[in-house]
Amino acid sequence: QVQLVESGGGLVQAGDSLRLSCAASGPTSRIFAMGWFRQAPGKEREFVAAKRWNGERTVYADPVKGRFTISTDTAKNTVYLRMNSLEPEDTAVYYCAADRRSFVIQTGVYDYDFWGRGTQVTVSS
Repeated sequence: QVQLVESGGGLVQAGDSLRLSCAASGPTSRIFAMGWFRQAPGKEREFVAAKRWNGERTVYADPVKGRFTISTDTAKNTVYLRMNSLEPEDTAVYYCAADRRSFVIQTGVYDYDFWGRGTQVTVSS
């Protein structure tokens, strides 16, 4: 089992930046891709960004393109989400997830096998 622990969330103002981290442990060598998702109150969990664990390929959701950057440090078993120009609409619990089964980057919630507990990001206007 892969264990994932997110950190770095907080309360910020619109226009600020945050960097989320997700530390992975367990059989990380079998991970194909890592993803970030978010869930706002009363809404379904939605895809934010994903990246090949051992590769450069990335995919972003349209609302965050140009503002968010996903990166991995496999030596530290960590995936990051750099969030710039934050907007109140970015307020949500952010989850990282690991995909061990796929051969292409997936954006669906059910494509990911392991999940962290999430970290809250609140953006005030």
